[in-house]
Amino acid sequence: MGEAIKEAEKASLIGEVPIGAVIVYKDKIFSRAHNKRISKNSSIAHAEIEAVQKAAKKHGDWRLDDMTLYVTCEPCLMCCGAVIHSRIKKVIYGCREPKMGAVESLCRAFDMDKMHHKPEYIGGVMQKECSELLTKFFKKLRK
Repeated sequence: MGEAIKEAEKASLIGEVPIGAVIVYKDKIFSRAHNKRISKNSSIAHAEIEAVQKAAKKHGDWRLDDMTLYVTCEPCLMCCGAVIHSRIKKVIYGCREPKMGAVESLCRAFDMDKMHHKPEYIGGVMQKECSELLTKFFKKLRK
């Protein structure tokens, strides 16, 4: 999660919402990314999507079986969909996202009975550090 936090900090430096993600495969970081919605002018350029796309390109396959996604903030429904479709084995996230989080907050996308793939997930890892990144960013933005 520490590496995902580093990615989130990179996002903050360029004026992006500080969310970072890394995908781990065989105990090594396989891809890393941060939010780029503003810089790419794209609503789908979330850290998770960016990391999934990089991992698929590097892996040479869209199926990311046996990979783990670490992300600083609870994934939204779109990002949960990307995780499900790419068959990522496990998602570990930092803080909850009460407005858009789709793992545990607004809905439980990974627990839906009819989904063809159900990744394992753990929330609250380094929750304080991840939450503080967002709080500081939005306080600064409001000033």
